[in-house]
Amino acid sequence: MAVNLKGRSFLTLMDFQAEEIRYLLDLAKELKAKRSAGIRGESLKDKNILLIFEKSSSRTRAAFELGAIEEGAHVTFIGPGSSQFGKKESAKDSAQLFGKYYHGIEYRGFAQSTVRDLARYSGVPVWNGLTDDDHPTQILADLLTIEEHVKKPLSQVKVAFCGDIRNNMSYAWMYGCAKMGMQFVAWGPEELEPDEGATARAAAAAGLSGAVIEWCSDIACIKEADVIYTDIWASMGEEDKIPERVRLLTPYRITKEVLDATGNPDVIFMHCLPSFHDFETGVAREQFKLGYDIREVTDEVFTGPNSVVWDEAENRLHTIKAVMVATLGGV
Repeated sequence: MAVNLKGRSFLTLMDFQAEEIRYLLDLAKELKAKRSAGIRGESLKDKNILLIFEKSSSRTRAAFELGAIEEGAHVTFIGPGSSQFGKKESAKDSAQLFGKYYHGIEYRGFAQSTVRDLARYSGVPVWNGLTDDDHPTQILADLLTIEEHVKKPLSQVKVAFCGDIRNNMSYAWMYGCAKMGMQFVAWGPEELEPDEGATARAAAAAGLSGAVIEWCSDIACIKEADVIYTDIWASMGEEDKIPERVRLLTPYRITKEVLDATGNPDVIFMHCLPSFHDFETGVAREQFKLGYDIREVTDEVFTGPNSVVWDEAENRLHTIKAVMVATLGGV
């Protein structure tokens, strides 16, 4: 079918059909090839793009900013505490202002309702750079990376998300797999069972695509996985939860033994980053001194031959660029 996403917001993969997601992946491949060949794009020439970051970031900011600039756009960055957004001015009021100034808006922050308000009241495309409930641009990059490293179609791929299975990355993966007809299993402690609303939405989409969506606490469920995926155990602002998270999630740390449990020698390891895989960060060292090993993956796995984390991180740029070009550039 002909796909035209011009003017659409990108808030969650649940808003898109499989054919539209496929279109974005193919466009990302095309843009990646052009960049590799040194061909500079002009799909966003003279567009003005606003990046709102209530949560700090490395990859998301760099990918949106660089991707926009490489396609000819101008970028304004608003970081945490540098504007009245969400303090003296509501998301609704800010959206109506920003929609007068900018052609497109990216938001990275907390509530999914905030990014929806921006899309509803701004009148311009809005892109979700991460919320507490979802991380759709990350999943696009992950799907592209899988296609580059796993020698089978997405509909035959099994993804195992391990650890905190009720966080935003687990839900984002659940949605992505449900839409693309993939097999998804969330492996984690029973105390962190996924939200019923999220699983119900994924199940409804899976019923249409033929996807399989499961969750369990038994390591046997990751058998034959093509992808082992994890995330940090406590996000920024959740430091008070670290003792309990370490207790619950240490059995789900990704080790060589976990990779071996898949029975798949070609299994790939993926991570949205940043990762605590060693003790080279101040946070990991500080927590270790307090008696908490917060590593969600061992350095052996993170730096080992099954890891594709840096290819995955690079693909954030190409897929985010594809989202902006498709919805704002009219490709």
